Amino acid sequence: MTAFARVEESNETGSITWELRSVNHRYLEPSIKLPEDFKQLEPEIRKLLARYLTRGKVDLGMRYKLGKQQRVAIALNEDIVQNLREVEQKVLNIVHEGSKLSVSDILSWPGVITDVERDFSSLYALAISSLEAALQQLQQGRETEGKALEEMIRSRCAQISEIVAELRKHRPQMMAALREKWEANLDEKLKQWRETANESRLEQELVMLAQKLDVAEELDRLDTHLAEVVNVLDRDEAVGRRLDFLMQELNREANTLGSKSQDGQTTQQAVDLKVLIEQMREQVQNIE
Repeated sequence: MTAFARVEESNETGSITWELRSVNHRYLEPSIKLPEDFKQLEPEIRKLLARYLTRGKVDLGMRYKLGKQQRVAIALNEDIVQNLREVEQKVLNIVHEGSKLSVSDILSWPGVITDVERDFSSLYALAISSLEAALQQLQQGRETEGKALEEMIRSRCAQISEIVAELRKHRPQMMAALREKWEANLDEKLKQWRETANESRLEQELVMLAQKLDVAEELDRLDTHLAEVVNVLDRDEAVGRRLDFLMQELNREANTLGSKSQDGQTTQQAVDLKVLIEQMREQVQNIE
């Protein structure tokens, strides 16, 4: 599900900034970009991510900035300075001329000034806590979008139920029209049947044909699948895959309904069903 989150937090050591983006994906597929000093946190980050999300392609990016005290912390290697002074004095004792090393000369000597080894433990803890805050923000965004999608799906289900009700009301007329159509189209065959078979046999043939083209079962299954969609929407869990399956089943029944159609009204309503189901199916791809 599409969402974005940005969280920036700081402590006495420095600051951490997280940016998270998520789009729909069949499985959970995280892409984690960390500074080199924070690479060791990746296993813990993946565990935390799995606690909040089960599906989606998620991009996680982290930046950090050290506090002023951490940035300017340097150390003086006194042993090297002392050795430089001793060597300088020995040289002057031999040549008896020349100037002494300046402070600038000493400070620029390799190894005299070194960076203090930084302690990242405080920033590591901040990185994890701020990531959890970002994930909570991301989840809220996904839930807001999810509620909007839920309303859309419920609305489409209600529209489909109305069409199914209309089709069920129209079914007796449809069956009568079917009988009339097939009786008219089978004049020659009917003559042969009437010559070789009694009226009851003709009735049996028409009943069998009507059963093949009857849509009662499809209408019942559409109602059943719609009820299950509403039931799934009420669950407090990841429902995207279940809804995706139900969309396939709804589409299957709509296709069968269209193939059995023998009149313009049923054909048009079957098309309307497929349009509504496809609208739901597209949005279900964005639901975890």
